[in-house]
Order: sequence, then structure tokens, then C-alpha cells
Amino acid sequence: MRIDIITAVPGILDGVLNHSIVKRAQDKGLAEIVVHNLHEFGIGKYRQIDDYPFGGGAGMVLMAEPISRCIEQLKSERHYDEVIYLTPDGETFRQPIANRLSLAGNLMLLCGHYKGIDQRIRDLYITKEISVGDYVLTGGELAAAIVIDSVVRLLPGVLGNEESALSDTFQDQLLAPQVYTRPEHFQGLSVPEVLLSGDHEKIAAWRLEQSHERTLKLRPDLLSGTSEQL
Repeated sequence: MRIDIITAVPGILDGVLNHSIVKRAQDKGLAEIVVHNLHEFGIGKYRQIDDYPFGGGAGMVLMAEPISRCIEQLKSERHYDEVIYLTPDGETFRQPIANRLSLAGNLMLLCGHYKGIDQRIRDLYITKEISVGDYVLTGGELAAAIVIDSVVRLLPGVLGNEESALSDTFQDQLLAPQVYTRPEHFQGLSVPEVLLSGDHEKIAAWRLEQSHERTLKLRPDLLSGTSEQL
């Protein structure tokens, strides 16, 4: 998989792309992630990428021309399964979306900044708009990092145990059960005996029961059918 990221502030992504699972995926050659600095496509001597909004109002807007230049260059080099804009008014990002995106060959992510991007870019180029929640960030870089991390970890061969991603919270519309590790006893609390039994059928049944109970208590909406299904 290749992911191209267009951003006005590329430094924000350094930590996410160069550590942990995402770095491992790149080191293994399973994911290629390329960051494009929008300023390199800016207008004039000072590489301008933003301007005041028509009609007045506070804040700045990312201009259409620099973004168009970058997108057109990238699209001339390869086909993209999705051109994604990270925006508060996009579709809420959920596990089923991550699952579908993990099957793509090439993705392009556009990070908004300031008051957003010129609407004509959304009309002309964007195929999918994603929000990571009902709140506003300074820019789309942190949202892009969330999408990248959740998608890349699903790629075959990235995780040491392929079963790990399949048992994650939300994969089956249930929250994951509680987990324990050594020591067996800690500050008066003990690991449930069933997990020490060695009986894999009983352990699986216990975990499923706990998932249902935790979901009913903490996220009943997942059981009511209101969340997006696979």
C-alpha cells in the first residue's frame, strides 16, 4: 500500500510515521508513506498557500491552486483508490471504514488547515471525506495520523500475530474483553481463574460473554444497530 499525505505542516507527522507499527510496516516494505509539503506548490516568490475568505470573516483558507498542483502531479504518477479529505464535517471514522481502506492499493490524504480548503477542491478531487470526531483540530494532520495508524496495522504481515487485529474492539461491533498479564495477584486483585485454566473453549466463551457485558454497559449503541455495520 502507498499513502500520500498533503499537508501544510509536515513536521507534525514525523513522530507517528517514524515509530511503532507504522514504522515497522514501512521497514518491511508493506506500506510506503510519502509526505508532501504544500508550500512546495505555493504561489509566487513566498510560496503562498492561503488567503482571506471571500465574503469576509475570521481565519484563512487554503487556496485551490497549490492543492490542485500537488494532486494533479500525484495523479499523473499513479491511480488512487480514494482521495480523502480530513474534515470535521466528514463521515465519522469507524472500524469498517478502516477495514475497507486497508484493501486499497493507493490512498491520498489531504490535511486541511486554518478554516479549511477552497470548496472547489472538494468538488473537483475529493472522493471521500472523513472526520475523526465531533470536535475541531487546528489541522487535519492528527486526523490523518489516526487514519493511517488504524489502516496500516490491518495490512497482512504488519502485526506479529495476524489474529490480533481481528480481535480488536469494534471488529465485530463489540468492545474487547478485559485483559490481564503477570503477576497473577496485584494489590488484592486476582486474574479470573478461567484465564488460568488452560481450557481454550471456556476461555473463549468467557471472553465473548465479557465483550457482550462490557458493550451493553459502555456502548449499548453498538448493539442497537445504530453504528455502521461491516
